[in-house]
Amino acid sequence: MPAPNGRFFVYIRGVSVDAASAPPAKTRATADAGTGVPTAATRAAAASFAALESSLGYLNAHEIETVRQAYRFADAAHLGQLRKSGDPYITHPIAVAQICTEWKLDVQALCAALLHDVLEDCGVTKAELTERFGPAVAELVDGLTKLDKLAFDSREESQAESFRKMLLAMARDVRVILIKLADRMHNMRTMGDMPRHKWGRIARETLDIYAPIAHRLGLNNFYRELQDLAFRHLHPWRYQALSKALARSRARRKDLIARVQGEIEGAFARSGIEVRITGREKTLYSIYHKMASKHLSFAQVTDIYGFRVIVPQVLDCYTAMGVLHQLYKPLPGKFRDYIAIPKINGYQSLHTTLVGPFGTPIEFQLRTPTMDVVAESGIAAHWLYKSGATADASAQALNVQWLQSLLDIQQETKDSGEFWDHVRIDLFPDSVYVFTPKSKILALPRGATAVDFAYAIHSDVGHRAIGATVNGEQVPLRTELHNGDVVEIITSPHARPNPAWLGFVKTGRARSKIRHFLKTLAAEESRALGERLLLQALRGEGIAALPGDDDAGRAIWDKLLRFTGNRSRDELLIDIGLGRRIAGMVAKKLAALLAEAGARPDVLLISQARFGTPSEEHPSQGVVTLDGSEGASVVYAPCCRPIPGDRIVGYLGRGEGLAVHTADCSVVQRLLHRDRERFLEVEWAEELTRPFESSVVVTVANGKGVLARVAAAIAAAEADITHIHMGDEAAQATTELRFTVAVRDRVHLAQVLRQLRRTPSVVRAQRLRAGRGSGDGSTP
Repeated sequence: MPAPNGRFFVYIRGVSVDAASAPPAKTRATADAGTGVPTAATRAAAASFAALESSLGYLNAHEIETVRQAYRFADAAHLGQLRKSGDPYITHPIAVAQICTEWKLDVQALCAALLHDVLEDCGVTKAELTERFGPAVAELVDGLTKLDKLAFDSREESQAESFRKMLLAMARDVRVILIKLADRMHNMRTMGDMPRHKWGRIARETLDIYAPIAHRLGLNNFYRELQDLAFRHLHPWRYQALSKALARSRARRKDLIARVQGEIEGAFARSGIEVRITGREKTLYSIYHKMASKHLSFAQVTDIYGFRVIVPQVLDCYTAMGVLHQLYKPLPGKFRDYIAIPKINGYQSLHTTLVGPFGTPIEFQLRTPTMDVVAESGIAAHWLYKSGATADASAQALNVQWLQSLLDIQQETKDSGEFWDHVRIDLFPDSVYVFTPKSKILALPRGATAVDFAYAIHSDVGHRAIGATVNGEQVPLRTELHNGDVVEIITSPHARPNPAWLGFVKTGRARSKIRHFLKTLAAEESRALGERLLLQALRGEGIAALPGDDDAGRAIWDKLLRFTGNRSRDELLIDIGLGRRIAGMVAKKLAALLAEAGARPDVLLISQARFGTPSEEHPSQGVVTLDGSEGASVVYAPCCRPIPGDRIVGYLGRGEGLAVHTADCSVVQRLLHRDRERFLEVEWAEELTRPFESSVVVTVANGKGVLARVAAAIAAAEADITHIHMGDEAAQATTELRFTVAVRDRVHLAQVLRQLRRTPSVVRAQRLRAGRGSGDGSTP
């Protein structure tokens, strides 16, 4: 079997274990019935810690003693706990810390790895950890602790909120996610001890979340091993079948690999280039994924084997590639330069696929030692090679953009399900690389659109986007981007996100920004509408204005909020705007509170607000006036499509905002019998801000060019067609065309209908109304 890092040469790693060097676990049941003979559990724990201690050579004596203290504390805390395998539980934290030593993590991280379950399982408090090991260790352990003590509606919600907590801790200290990955790795390595029915859930979570995180952090060895372990437990039969097939293939191609390695070593020796060559083999999961995604058999997967060529300098990578291309012919379209354009996780290398002996395709990866460190260890290279300034700088720069993107998502997404979806989208590893007009490179998920690009630049660019140009050609915002595209976004100061964008955006950042904007906008508009409705109802009680922000006004608002059960004034106004509360009832309570405070109702104002007076300059002050600029808080009902000039009424639906209908709409007649108290008086403003949509049905005699003539007639009347429906029935002598047209008012609609009726081939043209068949006569 190949080693976890994908190489196919065999090696043995030995670790000397000196059980005597481990600290005594005094609090464990260390002796059998007082005989002084250590138990098997004690010996197992001591041996495990001895193996860990042998890996701490990069720490100083004081730091090693601190790790011993953390071990003793964890050993005491987990006293009596066993793993599913029957081993003492303490062997698990020791194994997690052992994995962390492979990255040369510091003493705080190793202590946190040993203590990572004590808050969750052992009743130890964060304050105790802070006192014993300092605030840094306590924060790391707290960041790793799941939110199991809180009540959640589902496992998915609990999982999402625990991940959100870990994400915030990771933003402060990336060691949190490294320890968590080590924890998950040991759990996956010992999955065979878990009940079989848990394999699928844990393996799927590892494949969907933790393996992609490892990939995004550049931990490629970890990424590949997590994938293989998850595959092994998710599809055991397929794993075994592929494993046997790979072993047979390895035996058959042994001579081929040896021949290729000999030839390339000779070619580099003749060229005088110093190189280090290692073999590379695809992991079982990557082979399975390629077979499944491209519908291939195992025999059709040709790039199972490859070579990694390590050269001293960046320029040597390109020179070495030239040597290889002279030795074997390259496959067209199989060259990738990730040195000039690094992957999103900081990976750099040259990839080229060559046709080797017997026509076998073989992939070569060419990189420098520094690139190799970052490629295999990613962000952990910071601890692995602290003395190497280049490696350190590269590691420090890894994934800053991705971590910030996740932080933005969690700040703007309150719903657990939405947050989980956004994170999964952003973990999708396959990327395309596109350019801004100033030649800045952006990495986006495959399938990303111009809208994703706009939000990757800045959220304001995304919010104001109205179009895009790709490689100098204007394209729709939903256009999918490809490698090398040069993208420029066209913006307008008055534009706003379209809810339809949620149907095609690919990045979690874009999705969360759009949802957050729309929710915030809807809340602001609903609040403004709620304030107007409450003020209108309060005028009906004889009070001219809402309480102010002074001490007396705040006291009245506080009493009103206790009555309604809302947490804030804005929340109450939003509830009124969305129809969750009746403005009249709230106004009566508010008027009573104001009366208690000494306010007196104005009788004249009551008369004006309820009935209006002809002598007023604005005769209907309390009526909601509509001009088309209301936004999401007001909906013009699609059943009757009211337009200026129609008699209209407003219906305050529960949680839906204000719906505006024509007064004779059949839907209104039904609602009047059920919810009469939810109807409001509304009227059109004198100055309107936009056209309104109306439905028109046109009966035509079939013939060539009929649709074009009808459309031309509507355009001649200066109306826009926003939608057309022709039906699915077979062609007949006459047919109905249904148009949605944008008009200024009833007079404009009448002009459109007259223009249509004068058009040849038009038999009838009518306005379409709800519940009235195909039309309501000749009047608009």
